[in-house]
Amino acid sequence: MQYSISDAAKMAGVSTRTLRHYDEIGLLAPAAVAANGYRWYGRDELRRLQRILLLREMDVPLPEIGAILAGSEDETAALRRHLALVLAERDRLDQIATTINRTIADLEGHRRLPDVDFFRGLHQTRDSLAATLHERFGEEAVRALQHGISCMEGWARSDHDEMATTGDELYGRLSRARRAGVAPASSQALELVAEHYEAVQAVWPVDPATYYDIGDLIETDVDQRAIVESVDPALPAWLGTAIKHFATHRLGLAP
Repeated sequence: MQYSISDAAKMAGVSTRTLRHYDEIGLLAPAAVAANGYRWYGRDELRRLQRILLLREMDVPLPEIGAILAGSEDETAALRRHLALVLAERDRLDQIATTINRTIADLEGHRRLPDVDFFRGLHQTRDSLAATLHERFGEEAVRALQHGISCMEGWARSDHDEMATTGDELYGRLSRARRAGVAPASSQALELVAEHYEAVQAVWPVDPATYYDIGDLIETDVDQRAIVESVDPALPAWLGTAIKHFATHRLGLAP
């Protein structure tokens, strides 16, 4: 049985113009063309059209589909190559989506913390942070942090929510200050860092030397840097410098 171009297009869910185009580029010729120019399609043509549409559904370009159907290119190899391109494009779009989300959060002036185990920029997981602190600052720093965390375990949900909101708001102001060109060693920056210092002290009493090292931690530790970068990609270096300057000029740490 043969079908007119209109019937074939209707069954396949495409336009007659698409079928004419496939014919023009040599991808799908009709079984017969009547004297009046009407195109007719048989079962073999419909089966070939089905394969074309399946490959198009996977965004395989028409020239590659032609090569696959002609047998000049291995279908599996072509699909693997196309998959690599699709995955690369997905990663690119994910990066764009992340950038858009960061921009929205910055414009709205707030960002919700995913966790409140520790102040924004100084937590990833308790075990990961404890291991980092032990390596960088020694056992005493880990004990101080664990003491702060144990004190927080008695907090109500509202206490955690308040801390998260405060952290979001502060990091938003830090980011906006950096974007506005405020120097990390300026008095304006140090006033903001003073709030950061007080928040850190609330859960982890640190001495000036350790707070100075926190600035370095934010810049160099992969996990901590990534957390601050989620607020503002350029913030870790700016904040790290500001924290170190605060430790030496406001806390009296000898350079």
